[in-house]
Amino acid sequence: MIARWKPLHLGQAAVIRGLCAAGGQVILGIGSSNRYNARNPFTLEETQEMLKIAIGERENVQILPIPDLDDGPRWRLMVKETLGTLDLFVSDNPYVANLLSEFYRIERPVAFVPANERIRVNGTMVREAIARGEDWQFLVPLEIAEYILSRKLDQRIRREFGLQILADAVKYK
Repeated sequence: MIARWKPLHLGQAAVIRGLCAAGGQVILGIGSSNRYNARNPFTLEETQEMLKIAIGERENVQILPIPDLDDGPRWRLMVKETLGTLDLFVSDNPYVANLLSEFYRIERPVAFVPANERIRVNGTMVREAIARGEDWQFLVPLEIAEYILSRKLDQRIRREFGLQILADAVKYK
């Protein structure tokens, strides 16, 4: 599964648990690992740390940075070369699923989450709540909220990207 994980929210935490429980080796790719902007307001190192927190003691998980190339056809070949043969690829992004469907069987993340653990949340919701200075902690696992707060990353996001995040929210609604 490749996602941006910026920040890792409750929905993604449930998917990680489900993927790890499904067995075998799990590869979590950090998409747009080379980006630091309003859509990607955490560094690669911060994102890796959040994933490590979510993974905990699980040993069947590998984390890989996957850069954005601004070129879908080239990106799909890079992903295939980086990941090699897989039993399946997990994505909720129709564009990514289309790009990789020639190489991999595609499953949606919800397939790995029991119905009672499903929650409608996405990274945009979390970033917008942070930008507005609203309560966002309930949208992410407690340990992730503690990580963000202890490093004042929420304050940095508001300072560096808050206006852009809010402008994008109006533009795309």
